[in-house]
Amino acid sequence: MFSTLTRKHDIEHWDAEDVAAWEAGGKDIAKRNLIWSVFAEHIGFSVWSIWSVMVLFMPTDVFGIDTAGKFFLGAVPTLVGGFMRIPYTVATAKFGGRNWTIFSALALLVPLLLTLYFINQPGTSYTTFLVIAAFAGLGGGNFSSSMSNINVFYPQRLKGWALGMNAGGGNIGVPVIQLIGLAVIATLGNAYGNASLVCVVYLIAVVVAALGAALFMDNVKNQKADLSFMITALKVPQSWAIAFLYIGTFGSFIGYSFAFGQVLQINFKAGGASAAQAALHAASIAFIGPLLGSLARPYGGKWADRIGGSRVTLYMFGAMTAATAVVAIASTVGDGAGRPTGAVLVAMILGFVALFVISGTANGAVTKIIPSVFEAKSRSLEGNSATRAQWAQNTSGALIGFVGAIGALGGVGINLVLRSSYSATNSATTAFWVFLAFYVVCAAVCWTVFLRRPSLRTLDTADSDVVAEAEAFVLEAESASTATTSRSRRA
Repeated sequence: MFSTLTRKHDIEHWDAEDVAAWEAGGKDIAKRNLIWSVFAEHIGFSVWSIWSVMVLFMPTDVFGIDTAGKFFLGAVPTLVGGFMRIPYTVATAKFGGRNWTIFSALALLVPLLLTLYFINQPGTSYTTFLVIAAFAGLGGGNFSSSMSNINVFYPQRLKGWALGMNAGGGNIGVPVIQLIGLAVIATLGNAYGNASLVCVVYLIAVVVAALGAALFMDNVKNQKADLSFMITALKVPQSWAIAFLYIGTFGSFIGYSFAFGQVLQINFKAGGASAAQAALHAASIAFIGPLLGSLARPYGGKWADRIGGSRVTLYMFGAMTAATAVVAIASTVGDGAGRPTGAVLVAMILGFVALFVISGTANGAVTKIIPSVFEAKSRSLEGNSATRAQWAQNTSGALIGFVGAIGALGGVGINLVLRSSYSATNSATTAFWVFLAFYVVCAAVCWTVFLRRPSLRTLDTADSDVVAEAEAFVLEAESASTATTSRSRRA
C-alpha cells in the first residue's frame, strides 16, 4: 500500500504498439488504468442520468411538472453533457488522465448536492430544476475524457475491445442508478423525500472514484489530443458520417435510458395502475434495457475487431429498424384500443429491450471505425511508423470526443420528439415511427459511405472522394486489424 501511495504517477513515454514493452508489464498498467477509468466513468453516467430516476419521485400534483415537462427535464442534462464532451476530450492530454479523472469525479459533487437539497423542496420552480438538471450534464463529459485516455493505453489490435469495455462499463452506470431507485421505491415508496437516499449513495461513490484514480491511475506525458487534432479529424469526410451514425447508436441508448422509465410509468398509469404502482412497475423494468445494452457494448467492439465495425454497424441498424417497428405497431394497437393492453405492454417492453441491446452492440462497432479510419489514413503521411501511429492515435482520440458530443444530441432529440408527440397526441406512437425512419436513413448512410464498393468509372472521377476513401481507409484497415488479431491469437 505504501508503494502505491509513493510511486510516481507520470509516464514520460507510452507506446502501446511496442509488443515487447506491452508483454513486459505494459498490459498490466493499461489494465489498471482501464479499471479505474471504467469506475469513474460509470459514476459519471449515473449522475448524468440521475433525473431519469428523480422524476419517478416527483408526482405532478406535488411538483406541478407534467409529462412533457419531465421529458424536457431529461433532455437538459443530455444536451449539456453532449457539449461538455468536446472540452473533456482534450482535458486528459492537457492535465493528465489521472489528474483529470480526479477533478471530473469530484466535480460531480455539485449536481449531487444540489439535487439532494432541492428534491426535498417541492415548491421549487421548474426553472430551478432545469438549472440543477443542467449541472448533472457534467457527468456526460466523463465519457469523452475516459475514452480519449484509454485510447492511448491500448494497441490498435485491442482498441475495439478496450474502448468497448470502457464505454460499456460506463454505460452500466445508467441501469445501476435505476436499480438503486427501484430498491428505494420498493422498500420505502416513491415519496420525494426518499430520493435523498439515491443522492447519498452517489456522494460516497464519487469520493471512492476520486480516491481510486489518485492511487492507481497514471498520466501519460506524451499524450496529445488538442483541438487542432480535432480540426484535422473533421477534415476527413468519414468523420462526419461516423458522427451521424453515433447519433443513431449512442443517441438511442442514452435517449431511451432517460425516457424508458417515463414511457413505462405513463403506460402503466393509463392501464389502470395507481401513481405509486405505476412508479414501482416502471422502476422494476426500466433498468433492464440499459443494463443489457451496456453489457452488449464490449461485444460490439469485439465483433468489430473480427469482421469490421462498418459491417456490424450496418447489421445493427437493420435490427434496430425491426425492433422499432415492433414498438411502433404495439403502440398503434394500444391507441386503437383506447389504452395499453397487457399484450401491447409486453410487445413494447420487448421491443424496447431489444433496442437497448442492439444500440449497445452498435455503439461498440461504431467506436471501432474511428481508429480504423485514422490508422489507415496515417499510411499516406510522411515520417516513420512511430510518427504515423502517434498521429493516428491523437486524431482518433480527439474525434472520439466530438463524435460523443454529437451522439449525445441524439438523446436530446429522442426526449424532445417524445415530448412533442405526447403534447400533440397524448401518445408516443408518432415518435416511434419517426425513430424508425431515422434508423433506415442511418443504415443507408453506413452502407453508402463505408461499404459500397465503387465502380472503376466512379473511382476515376474527382467527386468520389467519400466513397473511395471509405473503401481504402475503412475496409483495408479493418481487414488488416482482423488479420493482426488472428495472428496474435495463433501466437
